[in-house]
Amino acid sequence: MFPLTKILLPVDFSERCLGAARYAEALAAHFHAEITLLHVLEPIRYEFSTLEFGGTVLNDLAASRAALAQTQLDGLLQGELEGVRVARVLLDGDPAQKIVEYAHNERMNLIALPTHGYGPFRRFILGSVTAKVLHDADCPVWTGVHLEQAPKVGAIAFRNIVCSLDLGPQSRKALACAAEMAAEFKARLTLVHAYPCIESRPGEYFDHDLAADLARSAREELEKLRQEAGAEADLVVEGGDAPQVVCRAAQAHHADLLVIGRGSAAGLFGRLRTNAYAIIRQSPCPVVSV
Repeated sequence: MFPLTKILLPVDFSERCLGAARYAEALAAHFHAEITLLHVLEPIRYEFSTLEFGGTVLNDLAASRAALAQTQLDGLLQGELEGVRVARVLLDGDPAQKIVEYAHNERMNLIALPTHGYGPFRRFILGSVTAKVLHDADCPVWTGVHLEQAPKVGAIAFRNIVCSLDLGPQSRKALACAAEMAAEFKARLTLVHAYPCIESRPGEYFDHDLAADLARSAREELEKLRQEAGAEADLVVEGGDAPQVVCRAAQAHHADLLVIGRGSAAGLFGRLRTNAYAIIRQSPCPVVSV
C-alpha cells in the first residue's frame, strides 16, 4: 500500500461515491497522491441488442450513452476534489473486471469503493461488483457500508486503527499495512484475534484448560507478530465468532479504520474468506482489505 501515490476511485454517480471520494481525498491530500475517477459503461443488454434496430441505430445509442457518461464524469466531484490531482477515465465492459484490470495495469496502490447495502439489510448484502473486486484485486481495497454518511474531509481523522489478524499467511502483510498507517497518522493501534469458542454440551465433559490454552497460544503468537513488525499496539484476544469479535473490538476502541487480511490462494474464496465478507458488511468503520 505504501508509498500511496495512486488511488483508484470507481464511480457510479451515486451518493455513496461522494462518501468514498471524501476518504480518498483525505488520503490523497496527506500522501500527495493522484485520484483516478473510473466509470465503466456496461454493455447494452442482450434483449435490446436483438431488437430490430439497424446497426446505425445501435451505434448511435452506444455513442449517446458514452457521451452522456463522459459529461457526467467530467463534472463529477469538481468542487469536492479541487485540492488534489485528478484523472478521469471512461471504459466499456464488465465493471468489476475492468476495475481490477485497470488497477493492475496502472499499478494503483489502493482501490476505494463503497459496498452495496441499504438500511437494515446492510449486514447481509455485499454488492457483486465490490465482492468481485475484493476477490480479484492485487492491491488493497478500501470499503465501507456507511460511506454515504462520511464526514467532511476536514473532519476525517485516523486516531484509532484496529487490525484483525487470523494468524494465517496474510497476517504479516495486514499488520505491516496497519502499522504503517498508525505510524503515518500517529494513531493508536490495536491488534485483534478471535479464537474458536469451545462450548460443552449437556452431559459432556468440557476441559476449561483447553480454552485457556487457545487464548494463551493466540496471545503469544500475536505478540510475536507485533514484535517482528516493530509496532506498538494493544492486544485483544477473545473467543467467539470472528466477525462479531472483530467488529465489537472496532466499536469499543472507536476505530476510524479496520485493517484485515485477504487470502492469497487461487480459486473460489481464495482471495477473501467468509469471515472477511462478514467483517466488511458489519464493520462500524471503513475497512482496508490487504
